[in-house]
Amino acid sequence: MNSISFTLRKWLQGEGFLQSLSATPTQLQIDLQGKSIAIVGNARSLSARGFGSAIDAADIVIRMHAAPLVTSLSHGSKTDWLALAMPVPEKTICDRSPKRLLWMAKKRKRLRWRFARRKGFYLHPVPEWERMQDTLGAPPTTGVMLIDLVARSNAGKIDLYGFDFFASLSLSGRRRADQVPHNFAAEKAFVETLISNDKRVMLNL
Repeated sequence: MNSISFTLRKWLQGEGFLQSLSATPTQLQIDLQGKSIAIVGNARSLSARGFGSAIDAADIVIRMHAAPLVTSLSHGSKTDWLALAMPVPEKTICDRSPKRLLWMAKKRKRLRWRFARRKGFYLHPVPEWERMQDTLGAPPTTGVMLIDLVARSNAGKIDLYGFDFFASLSLSGRRRADQVPHNFAAEKAFVETLISNDKRVMLNL
């Protein structure tokens, strides 16, 4: 298959075809079971922290989008899973060399063949995206969807880094909170409630 035939089948056959290329949620749950997980957000404030070695010590390190690694001291260097909701350059993926590439966006039109053909590719189900939208009252960020995905697994420990809910803006863009469609107050409340109810989850600030 090439990019042209992929695009044609994507439009003609829809979600069923795309899901046939994806790892199943069960396969992800098997990967996560009992593991220590570091989910690394793109908050600019992470650059001033020294969490790099703690991040890299996790069994599975999950990053997102361009996954900027400002310094190894602040961000670490390991990437096991890379989650996307928009296309990123192929060089970024090659540099990070993730074992899994996750497409988290509800919209499939920007999903490229170069993503879907990768070993370990995962396509997040649309109903899961819609469930989080209903919970938050706004389109969910990739970060909060990852947190929800991992928290619903049997992971042993879940550490969150680089999440300040847009207080310091994002390393992956220049937009302000009022220029994006997300509800960061609702996402912060969601994570705070999760932490209070699930002792596996820790927000490292």
